[in-house]
Amino acid sequence: MSDEKAVKIPAQSDGAAPTEGSQSGEILLKVTGLQKHFPIRKGLLQRQTGSVRAVDGIDFEVRKGETLGVVGESGCGKSTMGRLITRLLEPTAGKVEFEGKDITHLGVAGMRPLRRDVQMIFQDPYSSLNPRHTVGTIVGAPFKLQGVEPEGGIKKEVQRLLSVVGLNPEHYNRYPHEFSGGQRQRIGIARALALSPKLVVADEPVSALDVSIQAQVVNLLDDLQEELGLTYVIIAHDLSVVRHVSDRIAVMYLGKVVELSDRDSLYKAPMHPYTKALMSAVPIPDPKRKNEKSERILLKGDVPSPISPPTGCRFHTRCWKATEICRTTEPQLLELKPGQRVACHHPENFEDQAPQDTVLLSAAKEAAELVPDEVLEESAQTSAAVAAEVEAVAAPEEPAAAEAEGAAAADAASDAEGSQDAPEEPGASEDSDESGPAADADTSAESGKPEASAGQESTEK
Repeated sequence: MSDEKAVKIPAQSDGAAPTEGSQSGEILLKVTGLQKHFPIRKGLLQRQTGSVRAVDGIDFEVRKGETLGVVGESGCGKSTMGRLITRLLEPTAGKVEFEGKDITHLGVAGMRPLRRDVQMIFQDPYSSLNPRHTVGTIVGAPFKLQGVEPEGGIKKEVQRLLSVVGLNPEHYNRYPHEFSGGQRQRIGIARALALSPKLVVADEPVSALDVSIQAQVVNLLDDLQEELGLTYVIIAHDLSVVRHVSDRIAVMYLGKVVELSDRDSLYKAPMHPYTKALMSAVPIPDPKRKNEKSERILLKGDVPSPISPPTGCRFHTRCWKATEICRTTEPQLLELKPGQRVACHHPENFEDQAPQDTVLLSAAKEAAELVPDEVLEESAQTSAAVAAEVEAVAAPEEPAAAEAEGAAAADAASDAEGSQDAPEEPGASEDSDESGPAADADTSAESGKPEASAGQESTEK
């Protein structure tokens, strides 16, 4: 990422939450404050001694026809979040709304009509298929459960679905153990798409497939989305797959969404340090760079335990920019750029949100040793350039106000004097006002840029 791209940013939106009119499309799924805590019980009486905070308060919305990708390390709560929004798990707190209807605490009977519109593709194809049932019975089960009779009969429709996902329709009577892992995942995809749902939550849909087959399945999901008007929430760890299929991407860390952005903005200029570390791990298939030193960011240690997550920002124990405010105050998920929301006190590629806090924590100093010097320099230069640009945008407002006051004073003086020399004097005073305050302001702005850059660079380092 070059500095020029990082500096060219839209105007700041004052941290306001995104409005519904900022993006096109009607909201299909809305999640507010969603939590899921699994109790930890010990002893003979099985008393609760703690809880695993798998999902600990997340907010996002999914619009009709779009694909939301969810990425993060193993154990960050991605799969649990997918099961919560499909109501396969009961939330501890929060709200899940589908098409404006609150489905947070609907029972089995209440969710049965919605199962036709909300389906899920599971991560493990070996445990998600009943080994005692044939493929025809498995894929045809949704039709029988919902009382739907497809045109031409269930068998014909099941065979059509099998051919759509790349399987032989003649394998209708085979059992799951007769298929490979990738073929079982295709069976699961066919079952999820049987009733043409509105929302499909795909939990690692291509992770069990061979690399040569992944592109075929991804393209199949894209084609079905256009044909059937589907909406996807795709959970994956392969950042290249997420970039290919997603319209927006949510980055999760330890049960929280730390960044939510459109695809292009996230990959060109990630704002959360954790997101930047993830992006640095994406390999670049360029033979010319095989001998170059990698700029991959190695994070310190492992992900903290979700049983007792760190206070404040949960990433501060592994972040190279963490200060005291990161340890004490939890950052809110705010929209710093149009369409890009981040929860960070010291974001990348943007003006520092806590410039008064400059003392790095000891953990941050240790983490910085694992970060390449090129990355630290780029981070400091980019943040300094953004701060200088924001200052430059704000600076012209003061000279403009001073110029307007000077012109008004000159007009008042000319009206009061009423002499023949009056037209020349106001003109001279206007010229002096323009050259005086404006020149001083420009000079102060230009002299202020290097000082802000140097201060910001020292802050980042």
